[in-house]
Amino acid sequence: MIEWMIAAAVAVVAGAGLYLATSRDLVSIAVGLALLGSAVNLFVFAAGRLTGAPPPLIPEGATAPLAAVANPVPQALVLTAIVIGFAFACFGIALALALAAFDKRADADALEHAEPPPRPDGDPGELP
Repeated sequence: MIEWMIAAAVAVVAGAGLYLATSRDLVSIAVGLALLGSAVNLFVFAAGRLTGAPPPLIPEGATAPLAAVANPVPQALVLTAIVIGFAFACFGIALALALAAFDKRADADALEHAEPPPRPDGDPGELP
C-alpha cells in the first residue's frame, strides 16, 4: 500500500513541477525545477527500500551480514541531492528576481532582447 502512495506522491510532485517549469514566469520556472528535483529525490529514496531493514553492520567474527540489510547509498545520494537542489533553487529564484528587478518583467519571453542578433548571412559562425 505504501508503494502506491509513494508512487502517487512522485507523480503529483513531478506533474506540479513540470507544469510550473513550462510556464512563462521566471520564478515559477525556478520553483518548478526545484519540484522536479524533489520528485527525483523521492523516487531515488523509494528505490532504495521502503520497508524496515537492519543496518548494514557485520557481527564480530562473521565475514558477511547474517540477513538482508538496508542499503545506505540511496539515502546518502538523496541527502547530497537535497543540499545541491536547495542551493540551485535559491540561486535560480535569486537570479529570476534580479532579472525581474532589472527589467521590470519576470517573463521568460521578455528575455529575447538578451540574445545576439542573427547574422545577415544566416551562418551561426564560431563562438568568440
